[in-house]
Amino acid sequence: MKKLLYLTDLYYHAVGRKYREEDLIVTEHLRNYFDIALCHPRQSQGFESSADLIVFRNTGSVIFYQEDFDAFKRRVREKGLPIFNEFTGKGDMAGKQYLVDLTAAGYPVIPTVDTLAELHRLPACGSYAIKPKNGADSIGLKFLDPAQLAQAQFPDRRTLIQPTVDFVYEVSFYFINNKFEYAMYAPDKTRRWVLEPYSPTEADLSFARTFIDWNDIRYGIQRVDACRTREGALLLMELEDLNPYLSFECIDEATQKRFLADFTAALQEVVG
Repeated sequence: MKKLLYLTDLYYHAVGRKYREEDLIVTEHLRNYFDIALCHPRQSQGFESSADLIVFRNTGSVIFYQEDFDAFKRRVREKGLPIFNEFTGKGDMAGKQYLVDLTAAGYPVIPTVDTLAELHRLPACGSYAIKPKNGADSIGLKFLDPAQLAQAQFPDRRTLIQPTVDFVYEVSFYFINNKFEYAMYAPDKTRRWVLEPYSPTEADLSFARTFIDWNDIRYGIQRVDACRTREGALLLMELEDLNPYLSFECIDEATQKRFLADFTAALQEVVG
């Protein structure tokens, strides 16, 4: 059997998410097809050279081990280590600069700028969301009214500024490579991770695929997070292309089995 080094953090605590349970379901399935070992990215260096493929999964926010993660990325690049997801993503994998870039390019995203000089590009509103470009899990997120925003300091373009959108619900689209797998949504927007199955329309899928095509990852799991506005449009909130949580506990058994079969096939394609 080919050897997988499956990177995860079984002890990472995330509100509303069961990382440990999800990884145990996935790895129990993968053991039927691979020799598999689990460890945290901080301890992975000694095992990397013996693996046929490194699978980067539920490792939590990398800002808690940024130096180790940066060193890991250098080893992947310099040694050509085989990695899934491949580290070519332009979404959250590279920080959140893509939200500024996609806004400037006219994509359907929540309008985003990174300096007060560009504030005129955003619709006027009574509240603005402020968050760091390297943030995750709402770390560093705060809301400012226009007066507070005018007094704020944003050095070196390291902070995102967005209007607070009055959306109806959040919806997520899950892909392996460029294949759509399933969609989930949070009907109660105050409970982000209480999800239910969502049946996307062709227009919904076209929206999601716009960002999958833009990101152009050959091998990896991606999650396109969007919000439905009061006017009925979808706007991108986040393109998670590093270690997206799959919300396995919220999907039915048939969908789980199909996803795991496709995931296994995608890994086998990489290792040959």
